Amino acid sequence: MTTKTGYLVIDSDAHVVETERTWDFMDAGDASFRPKLVQDLHDPTRQHWVIEGEVRGFRFPTLTEMQQEARSQRWRNITTPQAARELDDVALRLEDMDRLGIDVQVLHHTLWIEQVAKQPEVELAICRGWNRWVGDVSRKSGGRLRWACVPPYSNLEASLEIMEEAKANGAVAVTMRPIEGERTILDQYFYPIYEQAIRLDMAVAVHIANANPGIVNILRTPEDPGSAFGIFRIPTVAACHALIMSKIPERFPELRWGFIEASAGWVPWIITESRNRYMGAGRRFPDNVLKEYNIYVTCQTDDDIPYILSCAGDDNILIGTDYGHFDPSSEVDAISVFKGMDGISDESMRKILSDNPKALYGIE
Repeated sequence: MTTKTGYLVIDSDAHVVETERTWDFMDAGDASFRPKLVQDLHDPTRQHWVIEGEVRGFRFPTLTEMQQEARSQRWRNITTPQAARELDDVALRLEDMDRLGIDVQVLHHTLWIEQVAKQPEVELAICRGWNRWVGDVSRKSGGRLRWACVPPYSNLEASLEIMEEAKANGAVAVTMRPIEGERTILDQYFYPIYEQAIRLDMAVAVHIANANPGIVNILRTPEDPGSAFGIFRIPTVAACHALIMSKIPERFPELRWGFIEASAGWVPWIITESRNRYMGAGRRFPDNVLKEYNIYVTCQTDDDIPYILSCAGDDNILIGTDYGHFDPSSEVDAISVFKGMDGISDESMRKILSDNPKALYGIE
């Protein structure tokens, strides 16, 4: 692919926004499990996914163009066409990427921010349909829209099959939440997933989320309007620290890990914490722990990126736009803003925009 910069510019964290059309890819026999979009009785802009009779996942407000523009001005963002966000028009999405200076986007889910289903058969049906939908989108994009598949972790055998099918349809990663029910990413239960990811040359993308309803319910309180920070971001940071402290990087040295949408300001902190704990235990701490353990982290333009690079090096930092969403993490113009930042060398910029995401996601 010929690019204006001379190298492939990759958005390491973009999103699909699920719609009712997403579930057209579910098997006909699974129609009773199909998520239903329900209007909020108290807020005309809000809709909710209902699965197994309960509100699940996350659905962004239905905004008018004027409301989108207002949010854009508030968060230094720019508007994007609805058909591009929701991938009804793949060609329009690609045109928007051209406008933003992006050659390739790696797509992540929106729905799986929390637990989606209790019954394994429901989880399997929804995951299977979702993966087929995004696979179809990826095929239409000519390789410019790659993606992270979502396995039904309650069924490991089906998860391995879904990963294989997803890989054949453009997937470059398998999604994990920092907490999957009663398990963390360190649990031996997930070892078959890691072995399959290595075999298929796929990364493990640990995206901010929390699939433990008990923890979510404790932390989500009316008194804390910023509870999403503790519910979703902190578990992601803790998962990265736990991974470094564990023996998993030694057991699976070929496995590549991405920690997505939690910013990167915490990276120097966990490197220091881990180093101190290694020393206390008499363990050798790697000179560059992120590089040796194949751990990559997405940054944001409001991070102190020069400082992060001075602590962690420039081989394992990525950047994403959160394209598709409207929230404080979204920076649809992050690529152009990043290119204009001071204190970052041209070499480091190329690594963050191209070399590092290519290495994490196995994109040629």
